[in-house]
Amino acid sequence: MLEALRLHGDLIGKQGSRRRLNTPALVIDIEALDANIAAMAEFARRHKVALRPHSKTHKSADIARRQIKAGALGVCCAKLGEAEALSEAGIGGLHITSAVVTPQGIERLMALNAATRGLSMVADDGQNIDALDRAAAAAKQKLNVILDIDPGMHRTGVWNDADVMALAKRIGACKALHFAGVQFYSGRLQHVEAYAERLKSVLEQTARLARLVNELRQAGMPPAIVTGSGTGTHQIDATQGVFTELQVGSYVFMDTQYEAVDLHGDKSQPFKQALQIDSTIISANSPGLATADAGLKAFATDGPAPVLMKGAPEGSSYRFFGDEYGAVVLPEGKQLPIGSTITCQPPHCDPTVNLYEAYHVVKGDTLVDIWPVTARGRSR
Repeated sequence: MLEALRLHGDLIGKQGSRRRLNTPALVIDIEALDANIAAMAEFARRHKVALRPHSKTHKSADIARRQIKAGALGVCCAKLGEAEALSEAGIGGLHITSAVVTPQGIERLMALNAATRGLSMVADDGQNIDALDRAAAAAKQKLNVILDIDPGMHRTGVWNDADVMALAKRIGACKALHFAGVQFYSGRLQHVEAYAERLKSVLEQTARLARLVNELRQAGMPPAIVTGSGTGTHQIDATQGVFTELQVGSYVFMDTQYEAVDLHGDKSQPFKQALQIDSTIISANSPGLATADAGLKAFATDGPAPVLMKGAPEGSSYRFFGDEYGAVVLPEGKQLPIGSTITCQPPHCDPTVNLYEAYHVVKGDTLVDIWPVTARGRSR
């Protein structure tokens, strides 16, 4: 049994039960979550582009089901282990966005391909393509392979344009592989805050992608899938007519980093802050300072400090105070009583989620459900 269910299962449905949670607690505002899912689904329909949201953000079968019910084709997974966990929970239409190259990993991949519907994965290396072909042939099951193109990060993907054509043909020539399309994900552009700067870079990259897609068509290898994009660039990418599907992820939750990004170029924020961390004040023994029970182990630390959303006087701020503790710095003359609750906006949602075993799903101040973080820790 999940610890969250053991501690809080009897609180589900009881009015005001959010304030009785043991903290730190990973909380989802269900109304904000569903509004975000609906908003992105409507955006995709309006721009005639498919959605395959990235599950690395939420790692949750429950959330994936809501996204698929709203119209998504399936979900992306950053790692094979994530895909296995979601498949075990009944989620189909999975696309693995990083390569699987070891013999033991490929063996697991073949088992997953046999067990789930609509699986696809990426490759960017000729030897890996050949290894996948041998394994798929031995398993007597076709494997959908998407060629990963490097947009300039040099993290993964094919950088040289001539190699893009050569490797696409190599996949197409394999007996057990199906060339399903191309992937083009520029992670470094997702958090460029200024819209004009982000627009300029996206248009430059999209021109290259459009040229490569056209060359593949002329070579008789039209990519049925052109997948990529993200929350930070989705509005620009959808208007260019090159991507067939968007790998948006963080829109479903939002966080401090994305709150700073001008997503649509008009300073509006189309998505709500659905992911929150509740924490309890456990000490208030110094003037102007209160200690909370959510510290370095409660938040991702690769970005700014968490932002206080509720529970503290205006003008208060949060800073890390150790592994287990956070400091609420208060305006002069203000103090927080011990036992009171603060709510924080996480700085980076994806790695914050991976710190917790379960979501506490709330509507207002009432706990309405508890969902497991299905693929927590499945990084292999």
